[in-house]
Amino acid sequence: MSKVSTTTTVQEGCGSSSDTPSVKDLVKILFGGKRFGNPVDEVWTNLFIGDMSVANDRYSIWKLGITHVLNAAHGRQHCLGSHAFYGSTVDYHGVPAEDSPSFDISLYFYSSADYIQDALNTADARILVHCAVGVSRSASLVLAYLMIHHHYSLLDAITKVKEHRWIFPNTGFLKQLRALDKKLHTKKQEKK
Repeated sequence: MSKVSTTTTVQEGCGSSSDTPSVKDLVKILFGGKRFGNPVDEVWTNLFIGDMSVANDRYSIWKLGITHVLNAAHGRQHCLGSHAFYGSTVDYHGVPAEDSPSFDISLYFYSSADYIQDALNTADARILVHCAVGVSRSASLVLAYLMIHHHYSLLDAITKVKEHRWIFPNTGFLKQLRALDKKLHTKKQEKK
């Protein structure tokens, strides 16, 4: 794998990249590291990314101590979670995203990031963000969360999540995450 030249260093809670890598460079970065995954991984304190096998198993949800579920494939085949399915002990939020490069997942970046943050601000909360496979839709929403609420650059967010889980947002989602990265960077520069 060829290294991508950037001026980025990973730091807790602050993105430092002034240049957002191209989609092609991001794909190279995403291909690196382990290419297999567990059904669920804790990628941030009390924040898990998982697949539908975990999300559809109430015993696994209970065993992990999950209190909140963000389903990034709500209404899609095999991802039919709901308040009724999880019961009163788990708060549920569904995002009807398609894993297609043409789908505008950016419409859900802020609402999902706020849902994750609100969940994590709740005492003893643990949140599962999932989709069918747990590498594209759910990963994109978690990356957006880290960028919006923890001020990570896109590259730093990818690096942080990849420490714990293999992820691979589709190229359309990467383009939308790049746009968010640029927007947040511009907003940060304007505050200086």
